[in-house]
Amino acid sequence: MQNKKTYTVEEAKRRLEAYCAYQERCHDDVVKKLRSMHMIPVAVDTVVAHLIEHGFLNEERFARSYARGKFNIKKWGKNRIVRELKHRNISRFNIHLALKEIPDADYHKTFNELAEKKAGQLTGTNLFKKKQQLANYLLYRGWESDLVYEKINDLLG
Repeated sequence: MQNKKTYTVEEAKRRLEAYCAYQERCHDDVVKKLRSMHMIPVAVDTVVAHLIEHGFLNEERFARSYARGKFNIKKWGKNRIVRELKHRNISRFNIHLALKEIPDADYHKTFNELAEKKAGQLTGTNLFKKKQQLANYLLYRGWESDLVYEKINDLLG
């Protein structure tokens, strides 16, 4: 027989306060964590309300931080960031605010650096394959297709 650890609402509040203080979390992450702790739905709602009330959980703050981090560290484009935020059930309003965290000048500079670096790493003589590899690389990272194809034509002709 499997022995499941049970938590009181107060214990769950303390654990989730630490969980949220360590790193920004979205509501979905917190609810999944509480469910994994075998909390009943009423307790889940109580803990989530407590975390929001005391500033541990803030969806707008999460979305802004997420967008900044994924752009600056992983060099993701806006499409990928939007897709991932939607996957986490972030509201359209908060997604819009999150995208404002990325300055246009930085966005284009990062895109150009990333495309040029990747184009320089491509080997082989087949021009069509090189273009396809570069397009796949940039599109997977969420860069807009019009930017991608324009840049491919600039770099690889």
